[in-house]
Amino acid sequence: MKRENISSGAKWEDIVGYSRAVKIGNIVEVSGTTAVVEGNIVGVNNFYLQTKTVLQKISDSLEKAGASMNDVVRTRIYVTDINYWEEIGRAHAEFFKDIKPATSMIEIKALIDPLLLVEIEATAIIAPE
Repeated sequence: MKRENISSGAKWEDIVGYSRAVKIGNIVEVSGTTAVVEGNIVGVNNFYLQTKTVLQKISDSLEKAGASMNDVVRTRIYVTDINYWEEIGRAHAEFFKDIKPATSMIEIKALIDPLLLVEIEATAIIAPE
């Protein structure tokens, strides 16, 4: 099967050696995504806004790969403070209320920048037409 690497254009992709998303066949894996837009962190101290921003970025990446949020079967949500699970969950539900992918929400010690609060990975499987 053909492999397609989808880039966001972030400088970190070449430095670290990764793609925003990778599509092989009808499967799209989206890398851990944070609320950095054009080099700036969106939603400092705001778990809800960071989660919404991340999910919109994931949606945009899926679109570039020929998929959509409707194709997402799994999300993994990494958070720096699990006490904000309701805010994070509310933003997640705004995208996935009717889709209901399998998910995990995991509290971690830190992300790469202390102002980042949420990082999300996604797996999508494009159903044959």
